[in-house]
Amino acid sequence: MSKFVITTFDWVPEIPRGYVRDIRLRWALEEAGLPYDVESTPFENRKDDHFSRQPFGQVPWLTDGDVTIFESGAILLYLAERSNVLMPREKRGRNEVIEWLFAALNSVELATVPWSIFMFSEDNVETPGRKNLDSFVASRLRHMEQVLSKRDWLAREFSIADIVMSDALRLVDRFSGLEGHNACREYISRASNRPAFLKAYKDQIEFYEAADAKRNA
Repeated sequence: MSKFVITTFDWVPEIPRGYVRDIRLRWALEEAGLPYDVESTPFENRKDDHFSRQPFGQVPWLTDGDVTIFESGAILLYLAERSNVLMPREKRGRNEVIEWLFAALNSVELATVPWSIFMFSEDNVETPGRKNLDSFVASRLRHMEQVLSKRDWLAREFSIADIVMSDALRLVDRFSGLEGHNACREYISRASNRPAFLKAYKDQIEFYEAADAKRNA
């Protein structure tokens, strides 16, 4: 079997390390036991070749032979089709995973990413727009708390949906945004203590630490 290739930035500032989206791909591939390599593309001075593979100049993208895919959700679904560890084959289970995958991306992360940008930038100015965003995030977290208080994983067994949802919630928890949401925090703990996540996280941190050493040499 040929190896999948993840392409990510050759360097990022310290703040987003551990949260760069290639961690989702690393995690999925580790869970599935599928072989992969990691290649890099410049963080600075992004070239035409980068935009031809990822039209917004972001990362990651995945290469599988002559196939190239961008967007982490699409890539995870592509990988899940190749491993029943990441998504069941039977129709009902597959549909549950897909609906929760899209819920994580479109219902939860749609709220949490803008909120986290304010938190990263330490912009705490209270404006009507910011209050609406805070309320939006609070509403999503309230609903997720209800869901996760009744189950360990979103679709019976751990799946790609849990990779995205726990990663989205993990970012909120970084800024103490899950206080009072014990079910959400316990869910993150279950996910982030899986050996595949621990390996993916360690590898990403070491990847960027090596990039620091190279830049400072």
